[in-house]
Amino acid sequence: MKKALILTDGKAGHENQSRAFVRALGLEGVIVPVKFASPLRKALSYLLDNAGVLSPGLVEMNLPASCADGVAAVVGTGSGTFYAAKALARRLGVKCGVVLYPRGYRLSGFDCVIAPSFDNPAKKPFVVEVPANLVASDDEFYEKGAQAFLERYSGPVDGLVGVIVGGPNKCSTMSADWMKAQLDEIFAGNKGAQMCVTTSRRTPADVEAVVDSYPWAYKLIYSRDRFNPIPAFVKLAKRLYVTAESTGMLSEACTSGTAEVRALDNLNPGPHKFRRFLDSLAEAGYVGGNRKIDLSGQFAAARRLMGLA
Repeated sequence: MKKALILTDGKAGHENQSRAFVRALGLEGVIVPVKFASPLRKALSYLLDNAGVLSPGLVEMNLPASCADGVAAVVGTGSGTFYAAKALARRLGVKCGVVLYPRGYRLSGFDCVIAPSFDNPAKKPFVVEVPANLVASDDEFYEKGAQAFLERYSGPVDGLVGVIVGGPNKCSTMSADWMKAQLDEIFAGNKGAQMCVTTSRRTPADVEAVVDSYPWAYKLIYSRDRFNPIPAFVKLAKRLYVTAESTGMLSEACTSGTAEVRALDNLNPGPHKFRRFLDSLAEAGYVGGNRKIDLSGQFAAARRLMGLA
């Protein structure tokens, strides 16, 4: 099988999207960590790229000599990989595909750009718009996750309702009072259901305390336990509630499983990408309903652009 070099900046969410892209291309992924030695070097990469200068040496990467054998493409996700992907692809004479919109870099040199609609990407023949983040997980992953969950949870799975709590970011807030109001409404609207919850590493302590106080059939409080029940929630739940700043989790919930997905809107007002993302998912029926995202058409277009159709 031909290979794709997956340049990773160490962010799991970025690496997972690259893995999903490579799998859709029908290639074997080889992980290659990359990083800019300093913010100055990253800033320089924008200037050099716009001047038409591509130098793989500007970015630190561990690339074994044998790694280039049988490579058909270089792939990266996120601004920490865009310049390196373009430079390395040119050096190897292979196709370059990236995920997320490479704003600030020239589009020339990218053979395929998988860009979320909420990034407002340029309309170009090689820019493939998708409604959400790519999801690398497959049926086997969710099945294993469900089996691991059922070793901890002995209750019935019929009527399971999952709640996934993230945390605040620059475009969202999360308070204990807000969480209590959300959970009161969720419990009132799901009487008799098997209520299950997980918090995350980003969940504030006072919000975790509120979550902890409710009568859950199953709860995972991240500050006390590192088990990940989310794959099981996605596979087993009839309804999933996800805090709206969690774009990756919303993408996964709207792509996989059969659950009706609802967003807990903790977003700040304003025309930011998180708001555009949530509004677009709701308008298409992925949030507020159980319609699932199908990217088969977009992936077929990507394979053509990468010369793999």
